Amino acid sequence: MVMTIHQAKRDPGGFITLQASIKNEGTQSKNTVAWAGTETALLAMNPNSVAGATLVDKVGKKRYYILRDTENRCLCTTGIPPLLAGKTTSVFMQFPAPPSTTTEVDFTLPTFATTSVKISG
Repeated sequence: MVMTIHQAKRDPGGFITLQASIKNEGTQSKNTVAWAGTETALLAMNPNSVAGATLVDKVGKKRYYILRDTENRCLCTTGIPPLLAGKTTSVFMQFPAPPSTTTEVDFTLPTFATTSVKISG
């Protein structure tokens, strides 16, 4: 599985929207369930999602979790089926924005390595 981050953009409303694509470069279908994380309330409302993603502002020493509504539905891609061999899926996630002085954060999605992401906007 290879994830390509296309954009992490700061919105005027105080959010960061991250857009990415995930490709299954293997020869077998891959389950996407782990991407939703392990928080029970999120799992119940967001099966097969990317709700387990986080951003970490190392300078500000703060972790940011996916935004959610009052019913625990994430502001992210949901309903992701198993990813067939050779196929790609597009995903998005919204987080609270770190301070405007923060221009780079670490991004983590379960089963993928942590990577640094530059914030635009």
